[in-house]
Amino acid sequence: MADKESLISVESVEAARYVAKNKTDSKLPWYFATGFILFWVLLFFAVVIPFFYRLPTALTLEDAQENEFIAERAYKDLYTLSNIGNKLTGSKQNEIDAVNFILSTLAEIKDNLQSDYFDMEIDLSQVSGAFGTGTTRQVYQGVQNIVVKLTPKQSSSQSYLLVNSHFDSKPATWSAGDAGFMITVMLEVLRVIATTKQHLEHPIVFLFNGAEEIGQLASHGFVTQHKWAPNCKAVVNLDAAGSGGREILFQTGPNHPWLVEYYKKYVKHPFGTTVAEEIFQAGIIPSDTDFRQFRTYGNIPGLDMGQCFNGFVYHTKYDLIDVIPRESFQNTGDNVLSLVRALANAPELYDTKAHEAGHTVYFDFLGLYLFNYPEATGTILNYGVAAATLILIFISMWRMTAVSNVSISQIACWLTLVLVVQVICFVLGLALPLIVAHLFDNWGYSLAYYSTPLLVIGLYVCPSLIGLSLPLTIYFAVQRNDKISNGYHVQLALHAQAILLTLLTIGLTVIGIRSTYVVVIPLIFYVLPLALNLLTTLHDRSYAWTGILKVSQIIPFLYSSYVIYTFVVVLTPMGARAGSASNRDLYISVLAAVGTILSFSFLVPLINTFRRPSLVILALIGITALSMFLASSTQLGFPYRPKTNGQRVAYLHARNIFYEYDGTRSKDESGYLFSFQDRRKETPFNTKVNLTGLVDLKESCEQHMLCGMPLYEFRYVENRFQSKWLPRQEPVEPPEQTTLTLQNKTVVDATTIRFEFSLKGPTFMNLFIQPDEDVTLSDWSFGNSSDIEPTKDLPYIVFIVMGADRSALLFYLEFSISDASFGAPANAHKKKDSAGLPWCFASGFLLFWVLLFFAVVIPFFYRLPTALTIDDANNNQFIAQRAYKQLYSLSNIGLKMLGSNGNEIEAVQFLLKELNQIKEAALQDYFDMEIDLSQASGTFALKHSLRVYQGVQNIAVKLTPRNSSSESYLLVNSHFDSKPATPSAGDAGFMIVTMLEVLRIIATTKQTIQHPIVFLFNGAEEGALEGSHGFITQHKWASNCK
Repeated sequence: MADKESLISVESVEAARYVAKNKTDSKLPWYFATGFILFWVLLFFAVVIPFFYRLPTALTLEDAQENEFIAERAYKDLYTLSNIGNKLTGSKQNEIDAVNFILSTLAEIKDNLQSDYFDMEIDLSQVSGAFGTGTTRQVYQGVQNIVVKLTPKQSSSQSYLLVNSHFDSKPATWSAGDAGFMITVMLEVLRVIATTKQHLEHPIVFLFNGAEEIGQLASHGFVTQHKWAPNCKAVVNLDAAGSGGREILFQTGPNHPWLVEYYKKYVKHPFGTTVAEEIFQAGIIPSDTDFRQFRTYGNIPGLDMGQCFNGFVYHTKYDLIDVIPRESFQNTGDNVLSLVRALANAPELYDTKAHEAGHTVYFDFLGLYLFNYPEATGTILNYGVAAATLILIFISMWRMTAVSNVSISQIACWLTLVLVVQVICFVLGLALPLIVAHLFDNWGYSLAYYSTPLLVIGLYVCPSLIGLSLPLTIYFAVQRNDKISNGYHVQLALHAQAILLTLLTIGLTVIGIRSTYVVVIPLIFYVLPLALNLLTTLHDRSYAWTGILKVSQIIPFLYSSYVIYTFVVVLTPMGARAGSASNRDLYISVLAAVGTILSFSFLVPLINTFRRPSLVILALIGITALSMFLASSTQLGFPYRPKTNGQRVAYLHARNIFYEYDGTRSKDESGYLFSFQDRRKETPFNTKVNLTGLVDLKESCEQHMLCGMPLYEFRYVENRFQSKWLPRQEPVEPPEQTTLTLQNKTVVDATTIRFEFSLKGPTFMNLFIQPDEDVTLSDWSFGNSSDIEPTKDLPYIVFIVMGADRSALLFYLEFSISDASFGAPANAHKKKDSAGLPWCFASGFLLFWVLLFFAVVIPFFYRLPTALTIDDANNNQFIAQRAYKQLYSLSNIGLKMLGSNGNEIEAVQFLLKELNQIKEAALQDYFDMEIDLSQASGTFALKHSLRVYQGVQNIAVKLTPRNSSSESYLLVNSHFDSKPATPSAGDAGFMIVTMLEVLRIIATTKQTIQHPIVFLFNGAEEGALEGSHGFITQHKWASNCK
């Protein structure tokens, strides 16, 4: 028994010690906050940035005997390939020069082949075909593929691994990065494998395709027509949206997680994330790859990898070998060589369908290690972390109640309050960067960060930090709850943040977002230190628990900032080629906000463990203001730089010739068709280029099919309403003429007619077909008739590409009509307007909603209950008539300004008289009623001033239930003084008489009340709340008011 009492005594002492320490809650000096913030900034620039741009040492020809990828050799191949120049599909450079270079390099590799181990076949083929959906078709003729099959001699496998990239280019670029880089990587990988004595289980097919840039044509031709395509069971697709740096894995499978396992196990320099995959497949990135064709038309699973750094030179004349470091070759070469060797020995290749097992979640950490797990495992993990978070938060709350001697319901109430504050922080953290992006777009300063990426921090990261910190800092400044320590208050704020991320985790998991892991990582590294703190006494020792928390946040900070920085690097240059209709600043601002929330959500509340946290917020505001000034008023905010960060403006020298039905020419105009690629449109060169006569195409688009313009690719079609036309006097003479010849016209039956055409012209040609309203396109030579859909917003669009075969394209179009009147003009077949209600019914439709507002909303808004009269007094209810009479008397006193006769004598006497009447009528068996008239004097600080008052009056009434021993009082307060020049019937005479009537009803009613009630009629509120201050700081009953 003595031991038990001793134990209880010790525990009580320990608890008291913790409480005592918690009450002190000594905060660190404010200047330590500078070091706290600087640490995370330095961590980003000292760890994340170096690891992000880290590349391996490039091997030279002297290392060739090591049978490894040799960057120097690949570099020399790219030098030769890129110096061929622009390799547009159909051009001599693409169809002859590039093909000859690749064939000669392959012949050299074949000459050095380990013939005892491999057979090597080289196949140069031309393919023609068509594909597409809806009203759009891609038609190609004579595009070239160079296909190499490397077959291990001891292998009988009929399952091939496919490795693909393309050597053609966009107009006006030498395409060193996209995708000459990958072509030469493939050549070197083939060279190393073919000249190395090694065992491979499966043949490898290397596809060097000559037409990707204009719609992935050559890969479609290969996968649908080539003799080796049916045996290809997996693909490694290599492409680029940049030049230099590391290649990213951004598409996998689908539904083949074993491929990611091989990537994880064998790739030397991992770089990939599920987030990239889901962003790419959501269409946010304005690009596509051959991976789509292999997946869609060949049902071939695989891995899609691409260069993504320095997208500023992508598809421009600056995409040169000079901007690609040799270390990039080594990085990609090491990865592709290891991966191809591993997959060529994969037993899964024998039967890939047997290994379809759903999606996978994958991500690398700083390029050091790749994590991956099945989507189903990710779902369990997400829910498990969410559950653990909520359980540990509850345990933490329970500990707070035990140490602080407060109820769990009180802790829950405070947590709910701070949760509301954190929701506001979360919303502001997302909204403020969006507001800045929207404002800059409206002011004409879009893409201000394009050449100065550090502006992203000032324009978007700092506003997000302000949003995350400001409401919480205000909350901690105004809250006066001393029942629990400040350390506990900060913990509750962190718990609230964890609850928000938990709810977000659950929601994203429910809708099947695999990228939810980016939210789970910060949660895991909050739950772990929370568990450690709960297992020790650190949880209850003021701010001692913050040490473990700060250390634990290093990992999620590094990863979150790393992955978000990846997408800022990738998406920033894409903002200059996404079309002028898209405000890409919003994308970058959202990325920055999400990155800030994920990186700092559990760090921002910790600024309240320092003194004067408002200084941190002021510093953030200052940085934001400075950044906005620099971005809007200095050259730093001008997006473009020569050679490195140019503006993209796609334009065509165009000649539009219009013909009537009888064949006569009705219009012939020449000019420049501009398709602006970013939000600034023509503004940056208005002062440098004569744009007199530049007009938009909206009017032309309303009059003519596809604006009557040669929209040669689909991006022109999508951006047509933002495109502009600049007429010129001198006619444009195309280098090649286009000839469309009607070969034959056949009436198939009474309602169907067929036209057969011959089309001959340049490499790129388009057909736009818009049947009349009662005519349908029933068949054509560009696909199955069953795939033809009716036109809606767009006509039928056929994009035609000619490769090495430039012979005339023969095709037919078949049209059907509801009647056989083919000889009538087009307008003769217009349908009648569809039936609709008469226009006058629209007035009734609108009037209904107007009447609904005035008949329902307004009456309910102003609805009041029936006022009770003195005749109802026996019902023990509030009597409005009696309160009205008292207000009549009180307001007729007139002005009741502080210190005036009306306030200090007449109003006080009126109230004392009414109170004495109530006291006489009070039920003495149930209540004691005390009336106390007092004067108070004092000082207090209000905003930036010191308030001094003397002799302000308060009338306090305490109504005490006779059967109660409670020392906890309820306080009811209002004031009877007024501002100058007002009798103050409403403010607040109305409330004073309401209090009088409430006091009268309670005091004269037989009822049981648990706690005393104090009614405070204070005589000094309108100045600066002096009466209530005097009461709460000096009155004998104030300390009991709960």
